[in-house]
Amino acid sequence: MTSMLLTSVVEWSRWQFALTAIFHWFFVPLTLGITFMLAIMETIYVKTGDEFWKKTAKFWMKVFGINFAIGVATGIILEFEFGTNWSNYSYFVGDIFGAPLAIEGILAFFMESTFIAIMFFGWNKLSKKTHLTATWLTAVGANISALWILVANGWMQYPAGMEFNPDTMRNEMVNFWEVLFSPVAINKFFHTVTSGYVLAAIVVMGISAWFMLKKRNIVFAKKSILIAAVFGIFGSAALIWTGDGSAYQVAQKQPMKLAAMEGLYEGKDKAGLIAVGVLTPGKEYDDSKDPYIFKIEIPRLLSFLSNRNFDSYVPGINDLVNGYEYVDKDGNKQAGLSFAEKRDRGRIANQALIDYKAAKDRGDNSSQAEALKLIDENFKYFGYAHLENPSSIIPNVPLTFYSFHVMVILGCYFVLLFIVVLWLLYKDKLHNKRWLLWLMVFTIPLVYLASQAGWIVAEVGRQPWVIQDLMPTVSAVSRIDAGAVQTTFILFFSLFTVLLIAELGIMFRQIKKGPEGVE
Repeated sequence: MTSMLLTSVVEWSRWQFALTAIFHWFFVPLTLGITFMLAIMETIYVKTGDEFWKKTAKFWMKVFGINFAIGVATGIILEFEFGTNWSNYSYFVGDIFGAPLAIEGILAFFMESTFIAIMFFGWNKLSKKTHLTATWLTAVGANISALWILVANGWMQYPAGMEFNPDTMRNEMVNFWEVLFSPVAINKFFHTVTSGYVLAAIVVMGISAWFMLKKRNIVFAKKSILIAAVFGIFGSAALIWTGDGSAYQVAQKQPMKLAAMEGLYEGKDKAGLIAVGVLTPGKEYDDSKDPYIFKIEIPRLLSFLSNRNFDSYVPGINDLVNGYEYVDKDGNKQAGLSFAEKRDRGRIANQALIDYKAAKDRGDNSSQAEALKLIDENFKYFGYAHLENPSSIIPNVPLTFYSFHVMVILGCYFVLLFIVVLWLLYKDKLHNKRWLLWLMVFTIPLVYLASQAGWIVAEVGRQPWVIQDLMPTVSAVSRIDAGAVQTTFILFFSLFTVLLIAELGIMFRQIKKGPEGVE
């Protein structure tokens, strides 16, 4: 009965955190990218003295401001949930996880907020160059703010720069730079912010296309589309590069996530990448069903993305559950532990911790040292001791698989759209392509879908871990009543929905009003 109640708390806490994160991410990515486009537009104004660019920047600044305000509100709630719903997690790693969040709040948030105020209210009070500096610093501040959040999230995906203190039962930071410059954190930061740049470019293009369809503010719309499409092309190039780096880090640090992303159950050499596929419904890791109803595969590409070697071995879900062996590029035999072996090592670490506490109470230094050695040798599997079923280490494969492929397919579509739009602008034919203008408008919800799908891959794909291999989600939750979480879930859902409707209403009114004093 207690286990069922705990599961209910875990599930409701996960749903509440997911709800808050999804709503928060409706607003954040636009602010990451549109600030740089604002800065570019204002730079052109300062260089040319053309009032058109000042008025254009002011219009897009309003769109930014509306999203920023709601993003801050949802972000604050998100951080508080670590203390209310995930207190065991906060206790276990708060010394590490809290550091980047504190820096984000003290440094980046205040820096960003200060220069936002100057940017909005300093047009007629400061020199052009001083105001332009504030606009650029707002853009930099927004992205620095994202850096610290994503460093914290990257650490959860790949814990580094820390040691476990058996006396306090907490993980403690021993190397801040390893946390900050973890390859997972760095790739996650650049991939996430560049996805925001692409999203912002699509939104600016879509809104501008609406003006062209209404035959309003045509010059404003064309020049805004030009800035956004060029920005989007560069953002897409960076997104592809960082996506490759992220895929490599996932393969090296979270192979189960990679297997779920590809629906790969049986490991293989020269593994192909699934370009398009349909999974077999109800497929389980220990049955004999074919994983795919249909698939189009790019030969050997998954091996290359995973290990920078077209011939390399990529483990599948079954291998990661049951253990596996393979021969590396140098001809050496390598092995991967099974779930059962990792669980046994996790139990050794947990029992050694109990023994250490008992030896310390007795004043037995020799037994303490022996226990510490066992903890150090097996701590990397610490979290497996809290899992029983081998299937528990397998994330939701269909959700991860389809989210990943939706994200990739839409990303390719966005690149093609940027290229076509730039070509038609160059030929001065875009205004005659009403079908394309409508397509640009309807691409706005698609880019938000792709953005959310990326986070689904990142977070659902690493389940059951809240900290990879060290703490499963079931161990991280607060010991609170499930009814309390259900109540706050309903309240948050209602509040966030109202905020979203209000935000869209305000933004639509500003868009209909349009830029002032420009053609």
